[in-house]
Amino acid sequence: MFEPQHLRTFLAVASTLSFTRAAQLLEVSQPSVSQQIKRLEEKCGRQLLVRDTHSVALTEHGEAMAGFARTILAAHSDAEAYFASPTMTGRLRFGAADDLALAQLPSVLRAFRQLHPSVQLELTVGQTSMLRRRLDANQLDLVFVKEAPGTTTGTLVRRDPLVWIGAPGTRISPDEPIPLVAYSAPSLSRLTATRVLAEADRSWRITCKVLEVNGVLAAVRAGIGVAPFPASLVPADLVVLPPGPDLPALGDVDITLLANPLSERGPIEALSTAIIRHRSGG
Repeated sequence: MFEPQHLRTFLAVASTLSFTRAAQLLEVSQPSVSQQIKRLEEKCGRQLLVRDTHSVALTEHGEAMAGFARTILAAHSDAEAYFASPTMTGRLRFGAADDLALAQLPSVLRAFRQLHPSVQLELTVGQTSMLRRRLDANQLDLVFVKEAPGTTTGTLVRRDPLVWIGAPGTRISPDEPIPLVAYSAPSLSRLTATRVLAEADRSWRITCKVLEVNGVLAAVRAGIGVAPFPASLVPADLVVLPPGPDLPALGDVDITLLANPLSERGPIEALSTAIIRHRSGG
C-alpha cells in the first residue's frame, strides 16, 4: 500500500523536523521531499505533518505512521536479506544445556529455522558434561553450554554471575547445614557450590538430587532447598538470596559456544551469529 521510499522520506522528516535537513540527509531536492510527503498523505488520507515557514511537527496520525513506517521498512529489510542470501542446506546437530534452553533460545531457533528452512536442525538438551562428550564423539556439531570462567576453547557469549536462589521467604539457619538442591555429578554448579561452602567452612547436605533443570526449579519452589543458578536465567517467581557468611559468593560462569572442527562451517557460523546477536540485542 505504501511506497518504501515515501516512508523513508517521511521518517527523515519526522526525525529532523525539517524538510531542508531531510533533503540533505537523503541527498535529494527539497521539492522532491515535499512531493513524496504529499503522496504519502494522499495515500493514507490523513494529514501527517503540520508545517509552516518556521517549524514542522507531527500530527497524531503522523506519530502513528512513524511507528508503522519503521515496522514496514524493517520487514522490507529482512525480506531483502533473506532472498539476497544464498540458500543454506545441510544438517546441524545442536546441543544446549537445559537451563539455557529454557530462556531466550527457543525464539532464536525459531528465527533460524525461518531464515534457513533447508537446514535440518536437530536439537539435543541435557547437562553440559553429556553435551561435551557427544561433541567430542562427533555426535554434535555445536553446543551451547556453561563453563568455568576463562577456561573455554570456544566462543564466549556472556559471563553471568552465579547466584543462590530460593523460594520467597527462604531463611537459612546458621546452626544447620545448607539444604542444597543439586544436579547429579559431574556438574559445574554443584562443584562450585560445594567448593565455596567448603572454603567457607560451612556445612551442607544435598536435600534433592536432580537430572535436569525442571527438577532443580521444582525442588526450590517447594522449599526443599537452595540452588546455584545463572543470574540471567532466574525465574520471576524465585528470589536471589544475597551472599553472606552462610551463603558464600559463587563467582561467575561463562556461557559459551563450542563447535565441532569436523563439521560443516556454514550452519554452525549462522546459528552462532544468531545467538550472539540475540545476546547483544542486535
